[in-house]
Amino acid sequence: MKIALVSPYDFAYPGGVVDHISNLGREMEERGHTVKILAPVSNASAMGLDNLIAVGRPFPIPTNGSIARISLSVWRERTVKSVLRDEAFDIIHLHEPLAPVLPLTVLYHSNAVNVGTFHTFSERNYRYRLSHRFLHRLHNKLSERIAVSPPAMRYISKFFPGDYRIVPNGLDVDFYAEDVPPFDAFNDGKLNILFVGRLEKRKGLKHLLGAFARLKWDYPFLRLIVVGPGNPGKECYQIMAERNLQDVVFVGSVSQEAKRRYFRTAHIFCAPATGKESFGIVLAEAMASGRPIVATNIEGYASVMVDGEEGFLVPPRDDEALALALERLILDPGLRSEMGQRGQVTAQKYRWEKVAAQVEGCYQEAIGAALLNRVA
Repeated sequence: MKIALVSPYDFAYPGGVVDHISNLGREMEERGHTVKILAPVSNASAMGLDNLIAVGRPFPIPTNGSIARISLSVWRERTVKSVLRDEAFDIIHLHEPLAPVLPLTVLYHSNAVNVGTFHTFSERNYRYRLSHRFLHRLHNKLSERIAVSPPAMRYISKFFPGDYRIVPNGLDVDFYAEDVPPFDAFNDGKLNILFVGRLEKRKGLKHLLGAFARLKWDYPFLRLIVVGPGNPGKECYQIMAERNLQDVVFVGSVSQEAKRRYFRTAHIFCAPATGKESFGIVLAEAMASGRPIVATNIEGYASVMVDGEEGFLVPPRDDEALALALERLILDPGLRSEMGQRGQVTAQKYRWEKVAAQVEGCYQEAIGAALLNRVA
């Protein structure tokens, strides 16, 4: 098959959807398919991808508690039509197919078999409240619809009812499971709690800092390592200053190689997000690394792990509950080991080989259904 993978987001900027598309494309090529990626790109020359077709320049747009780097250029319609005509794709797989502007433009002009994956979840309904009536015709062009989790399916189904398959995000399990060395600078006898994520308010770092402050007095050997791009923000700085927090280390954005070493350096992984997570790939990374987890009991995270199995789930925005769950793991190395081992077992179901096989099955069924419709 000749497959197009379409991203609404800047392909030069790391993110869950971009990583998903990159890995899915690699898996499909290994299965013998031809893959092209269509995406807005802020720096195409830095990508070094032979199969990337840059369409439009992205702009940062605030959305869903984060910043989406998408292209808003409607003048790229001619480029899209030319690409679709010249490439003659068998399958066009659109990620966030109803997102502006590139996926919508591709879907509007597509004469191929279309598959859509919906990644987004939000507690609020504003995203499609005003536009969903106008998008139904394009939604109906999707032969197969995929959601990455039950929360993502419930969210999109409110506006666009239909049949959806749950196919989770994939993970390079072996990459994170490899026994790489921890960082020497943090391998000094202290107990390391790790946070990984963009430093956005919805990721809940201020609540982890609040919990850490509660614990640090009784357990002075604790260290908090914060990995991820962005600025902690005024509230986080205020907590650290008012409570004179020591042993909080911000390392910024890191490579994938460094990230897996930080997982190996950690004794406990903590994900205190307050909501708006459709899945929780970072939890799967922690599980594959064999690390026990303390995370908030939000829908996206609860779809990945089970409270009391791979770690603990606590109410969001509850510093005390977060501290109590962390304390249980701080005091019990055996429990940390047990939960880490269970996580490694759970992580196996997110292997990219398994996820890609499910997606490939969707492609085959979509093409089969299209052939039957033509015969009929």
